[in-house]
Amino acid sequence: MLRLKPWKRLLRPMKRILSAPEHAMQERLQKIISGAGITSRRKAEELIVEGRVSVNGHTIRELGSKADRDRDKIRVDGRPLPRLQGRTVILLNKPVGYVSTMKDPEGRPTVISLLRGVKERVYPVGRLDFHSSGLMLLSNDGDLANFLLSRKSQVPRTYHAKLEGIPKTEDLKRLERGIVLDGRRTTPCKIRLVHERDKPWYEITLVEGRYHQVRRMFERTGQRVVKLKRVHIGFLTDHGLAPGKFRNLTPSEIDRLKNWKPSGPAL
Repeated sequence: MLRLKPWKRLLRPMKRILSAPEHAMQERLQKIISGAGITSRRKAEELIVEGRVSVNGHTIRELGSKADRDRDKIRVDGRPLPRLQGRTVILLNKPVGYVSTMKDPEGRPTVISLLRGVKERVYPVGRLDFHSSGLMLLSNDGDLANFLLSRKSQVPRTYHAKLEGIPKTEDLKRLERGIVLDGRRTTPCKIRLVHERDKPWYEITLVEGRYHQVRRMFERTGQRVVKLKRVHIGFLTDHGLAPGKFRNLTPSEIDRLKNWKPSGPAL
């Protein structure tokens, strides 16, 4: 008689919990959860490790566990996953004075409050800080959100920044080549002068998004950013979209984002 090692005995019930007929479509739990529009895949992994996810009544803590979205009863914090919805991706022109989160512990207005009439539950894809304005995406498509937030996507974001003063040309060239922030060099970017004034406006295009990156980069030139607006996300622009207004992306626009391919080497 074959005797199983103790750890293998523990695995057997887990396999029975998650197993389904061979023809069933099984996926990793974190992918199922993010695809349901609850949160990002990375956050879904944290929920699993924290023991906040159950399948068929059994708490799952192991990353890599699989389940069938249609057959298994999957719950997060005791609540069943919402029914699958069609893909919704919203382009919002965020005004200054809103936080890019679902809720704010300080009671400040959130971008979600601007989505009047939107019935689908969508989540911000990335962030714009409280004092910045411009374009941002909100979606219930977890796979698209994960792609856009990944370094490999290289979807360019273009900003207009009003500076406190005029930076030196050599300092701007240094920013374009890349500087070290938080121990890692920034990806090369493009910078050009838009309006030449005492407090000039510059356009900067990045293919990455770090914490307060544009503000911190210009601070290295000795000039503080006094206004910051995101005007492009890839091929999407703010033309015809007033501050506080939003629109749904078309299916072709969503597919174009999902299949984004960098046109060449990094900027």
